[in-house]
Amino acid sequence: MIVGRVRLGRAAGVWYGSVLRGDDEAIEVGEECNIQDLCCLHADPGQPTVLEPRVSLGHKAMVHGAHVETGALIGIGAIVLGGARIGAGTLVAAGALVGPGKRIPAGVLVAGVPGKIVRELTDDDRASFARTPDNYMAKAARHRAAQALPPA
Repeated sequence: MIVGRVRLGRAAGVWYGSVLRGDDEAIEVGEECNIQDLCCLHADPGQPTVLEPRVSLGHKAMVHGAHVETGALIGIGAIVLGGARIGAGTLVAAGALVGPGKRIPAGVLVAGVPGKIVRELTDDDRASFARTPDNYMAKAARHRAAQALPPA
């Protein structure tokens, strides 16, 4: 469900059951982002939600009035709240909670409730999740092709 002031960049994918509700403030989704199943994006007046290019939101992630920089991955069930900013290429672990106004630098792993920086990401970490947007763009193409087929 996409409602209100929502802009989707080229090749962005919004998967089944997700809600992007830009009624109170704008939501900007950059190019090649993937918003996986059951995600929720919303914003409060004066705090837009921004996903820069190639951001990945894992299943059931929530981003509310926050800014997520290029290439970051927000893990399954993670929550990023109002005014928070997630640095480029950062991984917010599954189930983590990044509280209001929190600033997370680029290239780190954040985990826990509340979310804390656990360590810097390794080259292997970065390479592993940097492929996620490409994988989801390929999946989107397969889903579109399957939906275009007449019923058997």
